[in-house]
Amino acid sequence: MAKTTAGKRPAEPKVQIGAIPFRRRADGAIEIMLVTTRETQRWIVPKGWPIRGLKGHEAAAREAMEEAGLIGEIGKKPVGRYTYWKRKTDHFILCKVRLYLLEVKQQLPTWPEQAQRSCRWFTQADAADLIDEPALGAIVAGLDIKAA
Repeated sequence: MAKTTAGKRPAEPKVQIGAIPFRRRADGAIEIMLVTTRETQRWIVPKGWPIRGLKGHEAAAREAMEEAGLIGEIGKKPVGRYTYWKRKTDHFILCKVRLYLLEVKQQLPTWPEQAQRSCRWFTQADAADLIDEPALGAIVAGLDIKAA
């Protein structure tokens, strides 16, 4: 059981931003790109910490470029939010993530985290099933991207 100090409240969750990268196939089907985490190789969407000087959607687009080499049009309004426990070496951090849709136009030939992560396109249903975080999987499964 964690120690608490009388009158001291638990730490507020840390804010993160994320992109849900998608593309439309020639047959009209939607695909979602997932990336693996660096340490445990679980499938997730590109996400990270806010970046000073960038709006949330701009930081989400930057994360998608750094983690998967993706360039495209990012939505300015969040399409979902979820909370999860981020795994660190010796502890966990509670994080609240704001998600933005990224319609991918291209993938760069090289990108900063290319050697640290795998990335792959999946159908929307498969992406939702493969994501380890239940709340994120539910958001991906429920997106009406065709209307986006």
